[in-house]
Amino acid sequence: MRYSSFSYLIGEGFRNVFKNKKSTIASLIIMCATMFLFGIFFMVGANVNHITKTVEDQQGMVAFIKDTATEEKIKELGNNIRNLDYVNQATFRTKEDGLNQMKSWMKDRKGLLATYEGESNPFPASYVITLTDLTKADEVQKQIEAFDIVSEVQTRPETIQALINIAKGIKMISIVILVILILISVFIITNTIKLTVHARRKEISIMKYVGATNGFIRWPFMVEGMIIGIISALISMVVLGPTYNVAAEKIMEAMLDSSTTLLTFNQMFTVLLLVYLALGIGVGAIGSAISMRKYLEV
Repeated sequence: MRYSSFSYLIGEGFRNVFKNKKSTIASLIIMCATMFLFGIFFMVGANVNHITKTVEDQQGMVAFIKDTATEEKIKELGNNIRNLDYVNQATFRTKEDGLNQMKSWMKDRKGLLATYEGESNPFPASYVITLTDLTKADEVQKQIEAFDIVSEVQTRPETIQALINIAKGIKMISIVILVILILISVFIITNTIKLTVHARRKEISIMKYVGATNGFIRWPFMVEGMIIGIISALISMVVLGPTYNVAAEKIMEAMLDSSTTLLTFNQMFTVLLLVYLALGIGVGAIGSAISMRKYLEV
């Protein structure tokens, strides 16, 4: 396509946007609302995934070591565990660490454990193990139990399964809502462009009769749809940023005693902007192309 033709098609698309102000404004409002809702869900999903991942990193299992194990054997066990597939970390916890942890749990009643100091300490040494993939917990547990100085391996199967189910649920819901919002956006753009195309149907027929190609006729309308999508994406980003920051601040204040943190808007900005632009351009182009089919059949 020659430069003059290309510039004409782009320019015509921009002119269509400003020429049909009422339909353009209506489309922008509805598209912005749709994208705003998508953005909220996207960030909620991103934060839930982030929190789930944080909890996953803290979950795993504890491998208790027999009291007869030598220091050399204990170090060897740690290296063997770290070399297993799907093991993220293996942190050694001494008998004293186990006793101190129990004291912290008992708080005001920790004096009851005073008789268990020193050689009377009943808590075994252990390795606290976190995994890279919680779905492999059973497989890793069996491998650790096979080591001869391991007396027992404790896991939290209910917690692990709950986290796996949450992660799967979030992915499924994300896909369903994304598809629904895309269909809504395509419907909006399609009907908006239809109004413009219908008003210019005679002009399109004349262009067809004098030899204009479908692509030459279609492109200005596709450009119009993409412009509406891009503007909607940018407006949604401008509104979404401050809204999220205020909401996140309120939530963090309510979670003051928790170690869980939320993602910042800056951390999600690049991905969200790219998703918005892709959604806006793609939906705009698809919606315009669909709305043109009827009028190109001359």
